[in-house]
Amino acid sequence: FQMADFFTIFQNKIVVTCFFSYLAAQLLKIIIVLIDEKRLDFRLMFASGGMPSSHSSTVMTLFLLTGLYSGWTSTETAIALILAVIVMYDASGVRRAAGEQAKVLNEIMELVEHKRMVTGEKLRELLGHTPLQVFAGAVLGIAVALISYYFI
Repeated sequence: FQMADFFTIFQNKIVVTCFFSYLAAQLLKIIIVLIDEKRLDFRLMFASGGMPSSHSSTVMTLFLLTGLYSGWTSTETAIALILAVIVMYDASGVRRAAGEQAKVLNEIMELVEHKRMVTGEKLRELLGHTPLQVFAGAVLGIAVALISYYFI
């Protein structure tokens, strides 16, 4: 194994395009918060949750490009499809539920802090996505994949 061989992965158009799909979604989160809340928050570049879903964008780009390059009946496309479905389901289901539970626990902790003067670190509430955020991420992923495939 040569370390230099590992870096040839960045010559793979699907890998590079998926990375850009992820970046596009994260940048859109910053822009949307800037427009909606009039604040610039670069921490969103590394945050999960929010509009659009970068996870959905990335796996949809992966699925679509794999299908276009490897064929719709290939094993690789099947794997990419199953991965995309699991990731998007998890983002809008399990992770969203965990975020809702964190919100309730944080509210309970605020009540306890007022009564007993106990302080603690808040749980992260923005973990998952609404179905709309997942859908928007998927649409972004499709757009990035098609631009990459047909124009780059």
